[in-house]
Amino acid sequence: MVQRFDVGARISEMAVHNNTIYLAGQIAEDDSQDIRGQTQQVLASIDALLARAGSDKSKILMAQIFLADPKDFAAMNEVWDAWVVPGQTPPRATVLAGLVKPEWKIEIVVTAAP
Repeated sequence: MVQRFDVGARISEMAVHNNTIYLAGQIAEDDSQDIRGQTQQVLASIDALLARAGSDKSKILMAQIFLADPKDFAAMNEVWDAWVVPGQTPPRATVLAGLVKPEWKIEIVVTAAP
């Protein structure tokens, strides 16, 4: 069985199947903020979605981070490092990407265990 959350015409924010949680790419709601602010917003969205599925950031299996500007890498890492659970840091990939809106600085996709 597949359980979907916040189903829209184009995407669902989250799906759970076979004890795996899949999140859609999370972006900042307030895209006027700098990379630190946008990263904090995205990580808060991830926390909230994982909690709805009975999970948390310590159970992330894989994170994919999409950055619009390589100059933001260090500042994004500062926020990320403060957020992750020590000893439970997940595998991660960070890539440069042309995000859909020029105001978007970051998008993060995660897969997690319940």
